[in-house]
Amino acid sequence: MSEISHEPLLKEFSDAHWDEAACAVIVPEGKARAVAEWLLEQGVDYCSNVTGVDYLESEVKEKINNEAGEEETVTRTEPGRIDVVYHLYSMRDQTGPLVIKQRTSRENAQVESLTPLWRSCELQEREVFDLFGVDFKGHPDQRRILMWDEFEGHPMRKDFVEPFDYEWEPTPHDEILEKHKKGKVIV
Repeated sequence: MSEISHEPLLKEFSDAHWDEAACAVIVPEGKARAVAEWLLEQGVDYCSNVTGVDYLESEVKEKINNEAGEEETVTRTEPGRIDVVYHLYSMRDQTGPLVIKQRTSRENAQVESLTPLWRSCELQEREVFDLFGVDFKGHPDQRRILMWDEFEGHPMRKDFVEPFDYEWEPTPHDEILEKHKKGKVIV
């Protein structure tokens, strides 16, 4: 299977950019739906995977040339963010993958849902919503999929702190233990 070139996408959407380290196209905020619609027109008809990646605020050192032409190392602060990553294929042309990312801040994380265009995104976007706390605008059924409704927080965030006691989990532990002691089969 040959790869899908990112070059035509970058020509069509000049404010998108290529992240060489991640081999992904970073989609400009608010344009994910337009990019996805354009990709569908190009034959990119399947999304195999949607996931989230959490980045905490960090200091990044980079080498630059100063005004005197000398190389120096500067430190800058990279703000925290969440990337929602989509792996796309063309089943028609048997090509892929093309990786695109929507970026959002960690506070009030929100991106556009691509479920209306690729049905395979539905459950995976719900998982990213549940585990990372990303709100998908336009998702047809956004609700928790792995954690129970009363669960507080998003356990895949890097700053998530586990509760000291999971006894508040909505599972009838005592009832199940009593049935096991009596030799009853749980159906």
